[in-house]
Amino acid sequence: QVQLVESGGGSVPAGGSLTLSCKAYIYPYTDYCMAWFRLAEGQPRERVSFSNTDGSTTWGDSVKGRFTVSRDNGKEMVNLQMNNREPEDTAMYYCAARRERCNDDWNTQQYWGQGTQVTGSS
Repeated sequence: QVQLVESGGGSVPAGGSLTLSCKAYIYPYTDYCMAWFRLAEGQPRERVSFSNTDGSTTWGDSVKGRFTVSRDNGKEMVNLQMNNREPEDTAMYYCAARRERCNDDWNTQQYWGQGTQVTGSS
C-alpha cells in the first residue's frame, strides 16, 4: 500500500522553475516531518528541505534562497517549488516522512515516495 505519492518531475532549462508535489496518506499527518531528499548520479544523498512538525522549514545549503516549500495540512500535501535551476538540481527527488522530528538518516524515515526525476534542458 502506497503512503506517499510524488508528481511533477520533468525537464527544466537553466534558471527555470518547476513544482514537485507529494501527497501523503499517513495519519495523523500533522505528526510527521515531511522531507524532500534528492539523489544525483555519482553523488551522495542530499537533503532538500524539512517541513517540521512545529511549522518551521529547514533547508539544505545548496537550495537556500532558491527553493520554497508549502506544506498544506488540509490537503495533506507538500509542494516543493524549484526556482533558478542550477546544474546540481538535476536529480531524482524523493518525498519522505518521519514521525515527529526530522532528521537526515535515510534509514529512519518511515515512508518514502517512489521518486520523481528532474532533468536539465538547453
